[in-house]
Amino acid sequence: MKMKINYIYHSCFVIETGDFSMIIDYFKDSGKTSDTGMIHDQILHRPEKLYVLSSHVHSDHFNPEILKWKEIHPDIQFIFSSDIREEGKAKSSDAVFLKKYDVFSDESITVKAFGSTDAGISFSIEAGGKKIFHAGDLNNWHWNEEASPEYAKEAELFFLKELDDLHREEKHFDVAMFPVDNRLGKDYMKGPRQFIDRINAGLFLPMHFGENYDEGNAFEPYAESKGCRFGKITCKGQSFTI
Repeated sequence: MKMKINYIYHSCFVIETGDFSMIIDYFKDSGKTSDTGMIHDQILHRPEKLYVLSSHVHSDHFNPEILKWKEIHPDIQFIFSSDIREEGKAKSSDAVFLKKYDVFSDESITVKAFGSTDAGISFSIEAGGKKIFHAGDLNNWHWNEEASPEYAKEAELFFLKELDDLHREEKHFDVAMFPVDNRLGKDYMKGPRQFIDRINAGLFLPMHFGENYDEGNAFEPYAESKGCRFGKITCKGQSFTI
């Protein structure tokens, strides 16, 4: 089954299969305002099943507005990290809530939660014959130009431990969405380098770069050196096919 993956903004992507759609880590839509763009203008008005995944409670990955979408699209399944419920941002009846290693599965998709080095979880998704990874806030958040050497080392060890846990079960994804965030300073690509050194990705899509497209796309040469097709993102609403 062919899939279309649409970049919305920051860490949000929409995956379309023809049979169902999936929205991951909605923050705001791809239009000029938060409630215009591909999701509000198209996806929410299609009849097929809609899955909405949120990896953690941070406002750049979870917008409580999404809980109102059920009024527009009744055939919707919310799959959230458990910290969203624990922080009081959603009720137990609103969604399926996952912690690390928990699994949600139905006739269309299987979602397994893996760890994060910040809040919440990351997602391994099997759908339409494809394997997809969305990192959430899993990254090497070393902040080595701001933090102490001890903090930077501890952060790296934490990331490598979570990467080991993922690698034990997953060696390849058809597509991986992973932070390439230049706020970390000159060594901001260290985490994504370590990720694709361990995990093969057919298509690598950068995320978590905000409006800094050039910095996100600067990872292209390294990704391609590891045999990954790199999805160069230059605007909101851009699409890729796998």
